[in-house]
Amino acid sequence: MTRFAIFIAVVLTITLGIHYYLWARFVRAPALPVPWRAVATVALGALAVGMPLAMFLGRRVPSVGRALAGPAFLWMGLMFLLLVTMAGADLVRFVASLVRRANEGPLDPSRRVVAARLAAGTAAALSGGLGAVAWRAARGPVAVKRVEVALSRLPQAHDGLRIVQLTDVHVGSLIGRAFVEDVVRRTNALQPDVVAITGDLVDGSVAELGNAVAPLADLRARHGVFFVTGNHEYFSGAEPWLVELERLGVRVLRNERVSIGAGDDAFDLAGVEDHSSERYGGAPHDEAMARAFGGRDPGREVVLLAHQPRSFRAAARFGVGLQLSGHTHGGQMWPFGLIVRLSQPFLAGLHREGDSQIYVSRGTGYWGPPMRLGAPAEITEVILKRAPALSRAT
Repeated sequence: MTRFAIFIAVVLTITLGIHYYLWARFVRAPALPVPWRAVATVALGALAVGMPLAMFLGRRVPSVGRALAGPAFLWMGLMFLLLVTMAGADLVRFVASLVRRANEGPLDPSRRVVAARLAAGTAAALSGGLGAVAWRAARGPVAVKRVEVALSRLPQAHDGLRIVQLTDVHVGSLIGRAFVEDVVRRTNALQPDVVAITGDLVDGSVAELGNAVAPLADLRARHGVFFVTGNHEYFSGAEPWLVELERLGVRVLRNERVSIGAGDDAFDLAGVEDHSSERYGGAPHDEAMARAFGGRDPGREVVLLAHQPRSFRAAARFGVGLQLSGHTHGGQMWPFGLIVRLSQPFLAGLHREGDSQIYVSRGTGYWGPPMRLGAPAEITEVILKRAPALSRAT
């Protein structure tokens, strides 16, 4: 089997497993009456098939995929919340059963059904409430988050330089041109010196989404607008997108660096392709880093744009002062961040290891469920300060 086939098989297995668990807890255990039991069973079966089908058709038949995307991704979010809340209820019931068995003996069948109905009703109500809060958070205005970062090698001439970071916008079936126009307007209002787009800009081809992304041509920054790829660019056809972004006036950094400023009043801005790009014909990540930093003056400050936080430790070996990343969405929906931490060293915010720092944005858009819970979206205004000022985020 190919890697892609294995991935699809794993995703389908997990999806079907979750839906079976939900059926067992919300349909079978509460002993729903026969008509409602049949309706709920059919509905869960349709949702189990429809969600992956919508994602597949989104790539193969965009018009159909767009029609199905809203309901499918909304259910994805609710499914996750139902899973978490019901798992929590099951844990509480398990502990309670242990205490009860030690004192009263096992629960009789009729009381067990009542307990199952109470747990299912509570989990459903809580999930619905959390889902509404998360939906409103994702669909509302994106906040500007201001972060100050002190860099020891930053020239005095660039003290106070503003980098506005946009990342994980995920323009696609649910995020369109109006959202991009608003982000561009709010970014320009910050009067940035540099705009850095750190990947996962799109979920679809240039033919489908070129018009939605076109407002990026209106971005204004004194030293320019820069872009590095995220993993989703490779799902969407990276090469055509890189050509299109260059046409819009966005400078694509492909394992290279540019000078911000001139002479002794300059620092390096570097960018590497996504950590996963080797799977799609890109350079191995260590080689990409070596290309970006080869021949660099170690006395100059360097800011690196890299989509995934897991690039950081390699970057630190090259003396990077600051890395700007995204990818994690800050978990997007609590407690999914606990899973994200298994593959990424940092989830969100500003972190330091030795002389190197990394800022991980929670993302400007969202992917999948139009929901954010405990991880609000952000347009990040990074203010570079010359050390010894303290680094802080507000």
